[in-house]
Amino acid sequence: MKLPRAAALPLSLLLGATLALTGAATAQADSTAAAVDYVALGDSYSSGVGAGAYDSSSGNCKRTPRAYPALWAAANSPSSFAFTACSGARTNDVTAGQLAPLSAATDLVSITIGGNDAGFADVMTTCVLESEANCVARVNQAKGYVDSTLPGRLDSVYSAIRSKAPAARVVVLGYPRFYRIGGSCLAGLTENERRAINGAADHLNTATAKRAADHGYTFADVVPAFTGHEICSGSAWLHSVNWLNIGESYHPTASGQSGGYLPAFRNAL
Repeated sequence: MKLPRAAALPLSLLLGATLALTGAATAQADSTAAAVDYVALGDSYSSGVGAGAYDSSSGNCKRTPRAYPALWAAANSPSSFAFTACSGARTNDVTAGQLAPLSAATDLVSITIGGNDAGFADVMTTCVLESEANCVARVNQAKGYVDSTLPGRLDSVYSAIRSKAPAARVVVLGYPRFYRIGGSCLAGLTENERRAINGAADHLNTATAKRAADHGYTFADVVPAFTGHEICSGSAWLHSVNWLNIGESYHPTASGQSGGYLPAFRNAL
């Protein structure tokens, strides 16, 4: 997911920082991978924003071989692999532009989606730049959207996938909690803001898991894998605010893809 362009200018004036991306760990082969046709859908958490080494041909979608779908495909050599996940994608972007590779022959589908619909970028912009009260209020607004509107949008995506790939196994992956509470962060957001943001991630994951289950899909929770590797943990697999590259803020590093998302996907198969 990416912050809106309008937020980049005021954010970039605040501070400069450099980030070092960690290399992706070697993906382990999975015995279930033989002769599968695999399609990877979704938003920036599936395209791999934050992991670096982006494929120039993917343009603003910022797909990378360091993302969990590409790591799994490289390790398991499926019969075919279509990678259409795209940074910034919302549910309607998936249905409108990512489903072409799906067919009756598709065996496996993965997807992360919903965070952009719920206003992830605006939530984080509000929390970084405005008061604690405004942050908490914006988080609660996003949670209200998750309760009232997002389930229907997820249903539309999940139904479209099933319609085009009726025999596929579909794995819906969630989102990590961003912050370790009581961790090593010395400045930035308050503990109340961090708790509210973590609670919003849990709220989104709960809603997504429910919709996935109702469609017969497998939900892969990444929170356990990221526990101990949140921002403020001292061993983070997530970027905090990156003033030099706003789009990578609050996205998994290469280690977050290989050590967090990849095992969660593999264990769901």
